[in-house]
Amino acid sequence: MNVTHLECALCGLRHEANTLQNLCRECGKPLLVRYDLESAARTLTPEFLREREASLWRYREVLPVEDWNHVVSFGEGWTPLLNAQRLATKLPVDLELYIKDEGQNPTQSFKARGMTAAISMAKELGVRKVAVPSAGNAAGAMAAYAARACMEAFIFMPADTPKANIIECEQTGANVTLVDGLITDCGKMVAERKETEGWFDVSTLKEPYRVEGKKTMGYELAEQLNWALPDVILYPTGGGTGLIGMWKAFDEMEQMGWIGSKRPRMVSVQSATCAPIVRAFENGDRFADEFENASTVASGLRVPKAIGDFLILDAIRASGGTAIAVTDEELVAAVKEIGAAEGIFSAPEGAACLPALRKLIEDGAVDKGETIVLFNTGAGVKYLEAFAN
Repeated sequence: MNVTHLECALCGLRHEANTLQNLCRECGKPLLVRYDLESAARTLTPEFLREREASLWRYREVLPVEDWNHVVSFGEGWTPLLNAQRLATKLPVDLELYIKDEGQNPTQSFKARGMTAAISMAKELGVRKVAVPSAGNAAGAMAAYAARACMEAFIFMPADTPKANIIECEQTGANVTLVDGLITDCGKMVAERKETEGWFDVSTLKEPYRVEGKKTMGYELAEQLNWALPDVILYPTGGGTGLIGMWKAFDEMEQMGWIGSKRPRMVSVQSATCAPIVRAFENGDRFADEFENASTVASGLRVPKAIGDFLILDAIRASGGTAIAVTDEELVAAVKEIGAAEGIFSAPEGAACLPALRKLIEDGAVDKGETIVLFNTGAGVKYLEAFAN
């Protein structure tokens, strides 16, 4: 095992790695897993990866599970990086355009990555009951992985969560509570009850391991592009764990000597009606205030307050990137445009990256010939209500 410790992402306080923990005991901010990367690099090399399984567990030396028997997996990860040149021809600048299609994961979203790591670690540490607040896809993923791990799952979702997500959780054995409110309201309910109910809270960035599963998107992207990172990554941002995870992955890969110091410009994409990161970025703030009256048909973007806000904003600024808001009308229209051009039925969240890219082009923030990656974080089939309306 190459894990050395857990470290607070804000104050840097060191925590033990082999015990159940949620947030930093001093400042209440997220904990990140740290590794002995020199040790990991002895067996984890680009050459050895050619012989590894086509799942995110190919990067096991930089994942936190110690005993392989505790891994709870459906074969998640290693999703395709699809060349989207037909879509690129519809843009006013000649670009090398790719879509990383996370909708091809088990449970049909990138949330499978985080939950395979979180539930595997929960199993390793003896957890029997897990709880999560969710706007949709995280709940579906947790329910499936908890069922596979023989754990009880307790899920709190806004009442207007897409029906497909609710049914998915119910049919995989979870205890589902629908809440009249937002994901933040659901999170408060988990926090209030977890101690008395004996639940382990696997909320976004309120435990250290979901981000470890998500970071493998960064490893895969580098590997699929032959260890040359793209110029720009557009990432739909609710809780932002994927963006935070990829930024962590790039640092780990540099320390292992796989890549240099050059980073992609990271672009956080949000809905105009729930854009706390965009507002904080534009105001020059390091922390994002809660976004009032948050609403959007892209349910994964309806996160009015992200606990990892400072990590998202730090990565954007360090990379020379930006944060962009698009309207619901723009992101829903983009689903059909992407589908007609490339045959990918994307989630509204992922489709939001296309109008965001157009805004970057209009602003002169993307140069001719640059390599651009759009992240489609889930499958559109889970959002039928968004298109019916």
